[in-house]
Amino acid sequence: MTKLRPQFWARVSPNKMTAEEWEALCDGCGKCCLNKLEDEDTGEVALTRVACRLLDDQSCRCGQYDIRKSLVPDCVLLTPETMKDVAYFMPETCAYRLVHEGKPLYSWHPLISGDPESVHQAGVSVRGITVPEFEVPEEEWEDHIIEEPGL
Repeated sequence: MTKLRPQFWARVSPNKMTAEEWEALCDGCGKCCLNKLEDEDTGEVALTRVACRLLDDQSCRCGQYDIRKSLVPDCVLLTPETMKDVAYFMPETCAYRLVHEGKPLYSWHPLISGDPESVHQAGVSVRGITVPEFEVPEEEWEDHIIEEPGL
């Protein structure tokens, strides 16, 4: 049984959240698992539909979450401490980014709606739009740039 404090995301500092609360911030959109391209001159980050090889395209969750870092060394482990360095390349709708920036969660977020499917029903997730990274050479990722779903 979960032990999430009521509206913890709006009332509790990220560094005071329990591990379970921190994990519950994930809305299951899968956008963080998309490969991104960063313009070296402007710092602008573009999403591609090229997904990490561990992303399950239907659940929009990591297929090897507990061991992802050992399988994908570049995978970013989000913590309250790392957010200051990585928030800029997290999706704009990401709850971790929103909480970091002091913004409210969207109404479709499962913590608000009570339904884990609401993120998909709102058209915010990457369900069904990705291509696995092993199918696209890195030099072609630019051809797969997309607008962030849900914006």
